Amino acid sequence: MEDRKLVHIVDDDEAVRKSAAYMLKSCGYAVESWPSGGAFLKEVRHAGHGCVLLDIRLPGLDGMEMQRVLAERGVTMPVIIMTGHGNIPIAVRAMKAGAVDFLEKPFEKAVLVKAIETAFEHLVAADGAAARAAEAETILHVLTPRERDVLEGLARGLPNKAIAYDLGISPRTVEVHRANVMAKLEVRSLSDALRIAFAAGMGAPRDGGPRGRESA
Repeated sequence: MEDRKLVHIVDDDEAVRKSAAYMLKSCGYAVESWPSGGAFLKEVRHAGHGCVLLDIRLPGLDGMEMQRVLAERGVTMPVIIMTGHGNIPIAVRAMKAGAVDFLEKPFEKAVLVKAIETAFEHLVAADGAAARAAEAETILHVLTPRERDVLEGLARGLPNKAIAYDLGISPRTVEVHRANVMAKLEVRSLSDALRIAFAAGMGAPRDGGPRGRESA
């Protein structure tokens, strides 16, 4: 009986599929590769349960649209987004749509394996949303109010300049606060910081205009 963790790789680039498959198989994972979103969707009801390594730029349905369709069909496999064009808005959109992580190509084996293991942890602990929210709030208590403001802006998908304008501070000050956020939360990547922020309910759309200006 197959007891290895299964990863579905969905990417139209054959070289990427082969490279990622080689990395994962060398680490003991089972792998199934798909050349398009349509090919995966056609067989998803019969596909083995695991996680999905999904390219953001695909012919036909792109990765974001794929996430939506998978959710509509009730497919609960966790999704990791791959992109060669990573930026904050795409990262935020993908994670708000349910992705557990995003990877910028080219990625190292250790980064890929960490993301895959995070995805499988989500499978095991799917019912822990409330506990994660409480834990996230506890973690976020180390931040100052201004640092929380900056993290809120990042969670809303705003670039540094927009956050600076909203808060009435300079883009350089935003960069300093952002670095402090990463250090205090003890995370190495933006996706890790965003995961904590989303678990705590940050990033929700707001009504009204920007806040008044004030000094940092």
